[in-house]
Amino acid sequence: MNARILIADDEPHMRRVIELSLRRGGYELVIARDGHEAVRLARSEQPALIVMDVNMPELNGVEALRTLKQTPETAAIPVIMLTARGHVLTRHEAESSGAALFLTKPFSPTQLLDEVRRLLPPASATP
Repeated sequence: MNARILIADDEPHMRRVIELSLRRGGYELVIARDGHEAVRLARSEQPALIVMDVNMPELNGVEALRTLKQTPETAAIPVIMLTARGHVLTRHEAESSGAALFLTKPFSPTQLLDEVRRLLPPASATP
């Protein structure tokens, strides 16, 4: 069974890049376009991993991450945070809020796929 990954990004182009990379890895995907939708889908879909942009409207990625980590049914889901801004404060916020990994855009789609494979247990990934 393929692992399910939630992608949360408000930029259509970035969602597409992430989707193509993770589909190439054989993962099942769930898509959110903002932080509120990401939290809702994480609760209902229980993905194996979340790839989330920091800079999203209404509920940003760091706020969504905090909500996920404070909710028992989503607290253990690893989250990779993505941002176009490489500010130290944002990185610190993401890591102190429970992010498993922080990647700065632009990133290599191959690097993202490698990191996803590293974070997911072998039983959750497609061989």
